[in-house]
Amino acid sequence: MSFSSSLLEQAVNEFSKLPGIGKKTALRLVLHLIKQPQEETQLFADTIARMRREIKFCSKCCNVSDTEICNICSNISRKKQIICVVENIRDVIAIESTQQFNGLYHVLGGVISPLDGVGPDQLTIEPLISRLKEDEVEELIFALSPNIQGDTTLFYISKKIKDLPVKITTIARGIAFGGELEYADELTLARSLQNRQPVANYVSMK
Repeated sequence: MSFSSSLLEQAVNEFSKLPGIGKKTALRLVLHLIKQPQEETQLFADTIARMRREIKFCSKCCNVSDTEICNICSNISRKKQIICVVENIRDVIAIESTQQFNGLYHVLGGVISPLDGVGPDQLTIEPLISRLKEDEVEELIFALSPNIQGDTTLFYISKKIKDLPVKITTIARGIAFGGELEYADELTLARSLQNRQPVANYVSMK
């Protein structure tokens, strides 16, 4: 791809670093921005820069937040006795879209995947265990994607907390094995939450 402007080329190269954005799509986005009034592109740039500069992670659940404690954890109407464990922030958004869950969350920041060099110490597993010990949590729902990495993570955490007085469940497998939670439709995801099963019925705790 040949460019008549080095500035245009640099912008395209930066946009193409985004997930799912190839050079052609990046070029289309950059050309769109060029056509916009300068104040609009400046607002766009300022918004991205401010987001990256000021974004925080909730000190309780590790979800993204504007403040030290996110608006979900600080919401007094949420059921604080139930925590839903998810892989990433996108999964929180997917579950919230169903409007069928009124508990709290814990974002692991990934799943255990030795082939990708991701071990338990790189996830927020210890903060989760601390929450279970310190707070009056009655149920822990695992809402991890139904694949090998998700099941490995579920099994590992279940073994770590098996002696704690917490009911451990997992979402029903209305989601196909190997699928990604964030891409499940809202109805399927809502039913999976409603029909959750005890983890002991799903994986061996021995």
